[in-house]
Amino acid sequence: MDRKNKLMIFSLLLAGICSPVFSGEWRAHVVKTLDALVSSCVVVPCSFTYPGGNLPSSSVRGIWHRRDKRDEYIYHNNHTRVLDNFKGRTQMLGHLGQDNCTLEIVDIRDHDNGPFCFRIERIRTEDNKPTKDKFSFVEECVEFNMLPDAPAPTLNHPPTAIEGQPYTVTCSIIHTCPSHWPELSWTGRIGEIREDHKDIRSGNWETQSILTFVPEEKDDHSEITCTAEFFGRKTSSKTFQLYIKRTENYNHIIIPTVVAIGTAVIVGLLCIFMPTKNTMSTLSDEYSQPPVISSSAASSPTPSTEAVQCTPTDAEAEGKK
Repeated sequence: MDRKNKLMIFSLLLAGICSPVFSGEWRAHVVKTLDALVSSCVVVPCSFTYPGGNLPSSSVRGIWHRRDKRDEYIYHNNHTRVLDNFKGRTQMLGHLGQDNCTLEIVDIRDHDNGPFCFRIERIRTEDNKPTKDKFSFVEECVEFNMLPDAPAPTLNHPPTAIEGQPYTVTCSIIHTCPSHWPELSWTGRIGEIREDHKDIRSGNWETQSILTFVPEEKDDHSEITCTAEFFGRKTSSKTFQLYIKRTENYNHIIIPTVVAIGTAVIVGLLCIFMPTKNTMSTLSDEYSQPPVISSSAASSPTPSTEAVQCTPTDAEAEGKK
């Protein structure tokens, strides 16, 4: 193979490798379908790629338009070119320099169902006019499923609460407006509240409110309600009834038993010490009092203390004479 043929083959290979970079197509990724709550807002995730790499925001322009009428703009950086019923209701949340074309629509109306498509234009910085390098992604458009009423939140909780132990209830709501979170509030019980926001993909978000409290016996059969208030003031709520399982309480057995045992001990001690005290008191009384003569001793003859006189016999009397 001569040198000329080798160069030709190499040139073809090089063109095949480089063509995706230098002559590739614009590409975009837009969520095809989203729920939109009337009077609220919706955020349409959108991203795009340019064949030559990232472009500075000052050199590109992003436009959103109707699919069937490309000259009817729902968003344009020149607000005078926006359809009257969309003026002041749309804005680009994404930065075009970061290949982000995310769109927000507020004050959703029941005729805002779409489909709407994104258009990218390269512009001349000196006069802000578009060049020939532009593309409308009519195959990547979004349509809205209009919701006239606010969806109800979902409650997750154990079926029964145990008295005196922490109890957790989670209230969650799915929405498509992460620029204005729904506000979740509780009635019927107060406690520690924690909020969380999750991107669950495809333009859907989940807002959660997690309530934790310690139930008491008085809370049995009470109602707890979670209310969601959306941007635009529409609300919805969900209620459940709380059931309390009482903890096993043996106080009605333990306390009387302890009282009875304590009483028995005290009585027993009194029975032990009181007789001893009485005995000692009796002995002390006996030693401190004069002896008592019994009746039998009193009836026996008492020796006479008088002088004994002797009477002489007749013989002795006569001798003296």
